Amino acid sequence: MRLRQVALMAHKIAPVAGQLEYVFGLKVAFRDPGVAVFGLANVVMPAGGEFIEVLEPIREDASGARYLARRGGDAGYMVILQDADAMAHRTRLEAQGVRLIARSRDGRYRYTHFHPGDCAGVLMSIDSVEGDADWREPLSDWPPAGEQWRDFESEVTLGMTSVTIQHRDPKAAAERWSMLLERPVIADGDAWELALEGEAIRFVPPVDEDATGVVGIELVVDDVEAVMDRAAAIGVATKDGGVLIGGVTFTPVSGE
Repeated sequence: MRLRQVALMAHKIAPVAGQLEYVFGLKVAFRDPGVAVFGLANVVMPAGGEFIEVLEPIREDASGARYLARRGGDAGYMVILQDADAMAHRTRLEAQGVRLIARSRDGRYRYTHFHPGDCAGVLMSIDSVEGDADWREPLSDWPPAGEQWRDFESEVTLGMTSVTIQHRDPKAAAERWSMLLERPVIADGDAWELALEGEAIRFVPPVDEDATGVVGIELVVDDVEAVMDRAAAIGVATKDGGVLIGGVTFTPVSGE
């Protein structure tokens, strides 16, 4: 299982995507018309074979609009994982009483969105691409990013290594995800970490009053100092060695 995509929910896509482009060299590869069914618009930006998605509510009754209201502003929203057989995970988790809120019905791309209330407050999806034996490869097919996404790869950002989730009881949240994903967790100071295939999901104590949701993403970059300089040049806030964009701390780390 690999970490493939992390979504942010924003009041407006353009400012968030613009900052990600300037600071991290990310490029918009795709705008998925399919997310309109959820009352949303989006952009998908490749990051070395993983993806950052920025979503914007386009209907007042969209769940994304309610999420923004609850979180008090732009915030991390969703974690999308990829494995060989998403349908097997759907069957297993549904049998355990985990609620499904959206699912693929047919086609090569299979996905299941699991209810945040059953996933420690985070919208989680387990996806697969039917017939892709090379899904572990960094640049394997990824339908949510369109067919031409490789043409929009960044020369600055080379990959995503981890996503961080906050919770009032990070140990309990980690143990919940351990059960959901059938992966072990280990303690790391005040945090707990669940290892995937080359990436990790971290669970930390609250960093804001809401105490739920994605609060951090670690990106491998070609030049950490240059990233931080670009952030400073346009007045983007920094926090704990990272850059605060869209309510999420993006931490650049060296690829060397």
